[in-house]
Amino acid sequence: MLERGWLSSNSLLLQGDPRGAVLVDSGYCTHKEQTLALLREALGPGGALRLIVNTHLHSDHCGGNAHLAAAFGNCPIWIPPGHFEAARDWDEAQLSYRLTGQRCERFAPTRALNPGETLEQAGRRWKVLAAPGHDPHSLILFEPESGVLVSADALWEHGFGIVFPELEGETGFHEVERTLDLIETLPVRVVVPGHGSAFTDVQAALAEARSRLDFFRRNPERHTRHAAKALLVYHLLELGRCSRAELNDWLEQTPIHRTMWARHFANLPLQEWTETLLGELARGGTLKLEGDTISRP
Repeated sequence: MLERGWLSSNSLLLQGDPRGAVLVDSGYCTHKEQTLALLREALGPGGALRLIVNTHLHSDHCGGNAHLAAAFGNCPIWIPPGHFEAARDWDEAQLSYRLTGQRCERFAPTRALNPGETLEQAGRRWKVLAAPGHDPHSLILFEPESGVLVSADALWEHGFGIVFPELEGETGFHEVERTLDLIETLPVRVVVPGHGSAFTDVQAALAEARSRLDFFRRNPERHTRHAAKALLVYHLLELGRCSRAELNDWLEQTPIHRTMWARHFANLPLQEWTETLLGELARGGTLKLEGDTISRP
């Protein structure tokens, strides 16, 4: 398991197969060199990567695809079926990169990995399961013999990923619940989440996720506010620091920010709402406001 902080997703490297290793998710593009170095160290001299698999196509999970595939002889890339055509044609609007103002280097998917398939590696048979909610096309992987679940952003130790369909007025909370129900039926012994450390107390994590889901269902504006702040923090994680003018320019080019404001907060001017979010993040110690400069602590 490769854990690189919240800007990049976790990656899981599956080894022990003479054909080469399999990497599940590849992190954000700004970490690509670090990810490659970690991979080479884990693989050892002459180690080969035979396949990259993505649980979903948010930029923090697939941003290293292009660099890693090239480094290992055009290693094939398998992705969820829902975005296969969009990735093949590189439609950044469909792939959410334009919507969220995030970067992803173009890569060429080899084929779709469909729910119901089995991914075989070193005598293990990883079940590929649909996990809509955070992303409508997300997958999770479960290996019954070891009880290892690669949960992506469907389940973290303390919650789950932002439910992106809800931000645009589509259904998503019900799908989160269905995915949590599915996970509860599996004999899971350890969870490798999309972010954060691996964990074993699955029932506690499920209970916390269900409580969080219930709160967001009753207070959808709180989910949207949480998502808006997360978007700002993610951008600051990438940049480290920027001016208010630079942040405003980025927000002007990031459609989801205006969409979130319009859904629940249009009683305030957009700029005032943005300043409210920044103030809350600063008071919580998540970022620093120093004159015209915004930075991570």
